[in-house]
Amino acid sequence: MLRPEKMSKISVTGSKGVMPTVIETVHGLNLVHLSDYDGSWEGFDNGNPIEGADDASEKLVTVRSLESTLELSADDAEPGTIGDDWEDQIEGIRTRVNELDDRRSEIRDDLRTVDEKIDRVAPFAELGIDLDLLSGYDTVDVVVGEGKRDEIEAAIDAADEIDAFELFTGGDVVAIVAAPTDDAGEDPLGDVLVGIEFTRHPVPETDQTPSAYVDDLEEQKRELEYELEDIDAELEEIKQREGSFLLRAEEELSIEVQRAEAPLQFATTDRAFIAEGWIPSDEYERFVAALDDAVGDSVEIEELERASYDRHGAHSHTEDVQKGAPAADEPAESDDQQQKAVTDGGSAVTMSDEPPVIQNNPGPAKPFETLVQAVNQPKYTELDPTIFLFLTFPAFFGFMIGDVGYGIVYVAIGAYMATQFDSKGISSLGGVAIWAGLFTILFGIIYGEIFGLHVLGEVLWHDIFSSELLPLNKGLEPAAADFALGWMVISVLAGIVHLNIGYILDFYENMSHGVKDALFHSGSWILMLNGIWIWIFSAQAAGSKPDFLFTTFASDGPFPIGFTGFPEWGLFAFPEAIPALGGFLVTAPLLIFLIGLVMLIVSDPVEAVEALDVVVNVFSYTRMGAVLLAKAGMAFVVNLLFFGAYEDPDGAFHFLRTHEPSYVAEHYGGEATVIFDGLMHSGTAGLLGGLVILVLGHIVVLVLGVTSAGLQGVRLEYVEFFNKFYEGGGENYEPFGTDRNHSED
Repeated sequence: MLRPEKMSKISVTGSKGVMPTVIETVHGLNLVHLSDYDGSWEGFDNGNPIEGADDASEKLVTVRSLESTLELSADDAEPGTIGDDWEDQIEGIRTRVNELDDRRSEIRDDLRTVDEKIDRVAPFAELGIDLDLLSGYDTVDVVVGEGKRDEIEAAIDAADEIDAFELFTGGDVVAIVAAPTDDAGEDPLGDVLVGIEFTRHPVPETDQTPSAYVDDLEEQKRELEYELEDIDAELEEIKQREGSFLLRAEEELSIEVQRAEAPLQFATTDRAFIAEGWIPSDEYERFVAALDDAVGDSVEIEELERASYDRHGAHSHTEDVQKGAPAADEPAESDDQQQKAVTDGGSAVTMSDEPPVIQNNPGPAKPFETLVQAVNQPKYTELDPTIFLFLTFPAFFGFMIGDVGYGIVYVAIGAYMATQFDSKGISSLGGVAIWAGLFTILFGIIYGEIFGLHVLGEVLWHDIFSSELLPLNKGLEPAAADFALGWMVISVLAGIVHLNIGYILDFYENMSHGVKDALFHSGSWILMLNGIWIWIFSAQAAGSKPDFLFTTFASDGPFPIGFTGFPEWGLFAFPEAIPALGGFLVTAPLLIFLIGLVMLIVSDPVEAVEALDVVVNVFSYTRMGAVLLAKAGMAFVVNLLFFGAYEDPDGAFHFLRTHEPSYVAEHYGGEATVIFDGLMHSGTAGLLGGLVILVLGHIVVLVLGVTSAGLQGVRLEYVEFFNKFYEGGGENYEPFGTDRNHSED
């Protein structure tokens, strides 16, 4: 659970004659995370792809191109075989699909051209002048465009290059017919209009009227669209008919390419090969049995090592390696004879790499692996924090939102994501949402809230259980302000516990280097964290500390769990102060903090400048109390606008859910105050508008609950908690093989 699955480094050595069979068997097992040979062994080279790899790769590219053209998805296939004539079938599909796709591209180009022509002729239709009358003159220039007639007329009238002109307009379109002077330039109208805002339109080359020309273009467009629909229909028919085959062919070709290119990771000579990789240690016997069935004694299989866990170094070996790898300088008597590659000292020469990571968490915690991997894959040699994320993140989220109604919605959304999406990432986030929703419901019961209303608390805790302590107030009302401060104290206490867990995990990891290393590197932080916070909650210098530190859990405080001595002794009581150097009185917790600080300075003086992190990091957890109050306040405002509310003589708030505003005056007279009448009591229009505000308002609170409580909870985990013991950077376990989804072996 805290460690990944135990991994074993295995080696397979054999003659090249059996290499294809070995590759096929290992691929079928889908167990071995292959190690890459780096070319460092004398006499060994990386292997070459098996014959046919290039051809299979080309066919794979072709199939994937066809899938892209046909817009195939994984849901479009049923498992099956591809048949014996699959190559001819692929070629036939490729030929026809490419013909249709090429023609489709041509039609789309023609459609763009027709649309452009229609757009160009539209201004001339507004003029109502035949197109043949707007071009073909020798002595006059004709220009058509869009601009302000007054500015155009003034500019041409003032031009010396124009003897005479006439303007024709239709809407915003202006046609200019002008006779230039003999000494005018090549484009006199263009020179005249350059100083004003004018958009010029080229005259279409046709003898038709604009409307007739547009009609012909529209007819061309319809014919092209009909042809395009026929092509799309035929492509859809090919997709429905051949989609399953193409997906099965892609899977088969992918497997063939994988197998053919596997030797690139091997160390090979002219006659032999060595393949190394990692497998789960529990699978070693099955791996050996499968190869024995396939090739018998033609290969030598060795379990070179079983990786153990050592955080500050490479994995250590729990088994001594007795057998070496083949050496290239020893002559081979036959293809079946195994060669040995050994170092000068005779120990094993293996491909140096770290074991890949298979996270090993119980089923309920599995979705939280995605959140851990969002930071980085755990290293094989470090603790996996997934289980702690599973235990704390939903609790943090539920504490901040704490509403049965919102929790039910979160669970429903999470269940939909977990069951309706094939993506592992989305389904895992759905699982996280389910757990977060369940804890939101749990805390909602403790707070007695459902969509911001205290109906649940009144029915469950008051009417059924007659509880005085529950439900707990979130502290939005002036009369319950002590609760708001109390939640900040609880947030701080949660932070202290959370950070202690992180430092303890780091202590455990450092124990691999001895008790002294763990004490000075991790124990110093534990002493400083607990020493300073015990002192903060103690009665020493109580006059300079806020009173709510000592009254939150007192018998007359917001959380009366029985610490009656708080005002006098604080949360923690200690013996008399201990005289320190210079006459300064140091209580036991401060002494603990100072001991931890000295240990930190001795072990790592540079980190001493970060000693106050034990205070700052804990204060970061107050954001949980802040989000709790903010989300509760938003829900409160939404309900207040719709239901209305009043304050009774004791200062308690009550929503006008079942009473009219007049009820307050009738029962309390002037001793109670109506805060807001509520839209539901303001007529039909107010009721309808209020319902919209009620629904949309709670949706906004629901969404912001994810972006605030979710992100803040994740931040506390990643920044405050993970930094204490977690590095990440492990290698993903990617076994050589393929899970068949569409094809059958």
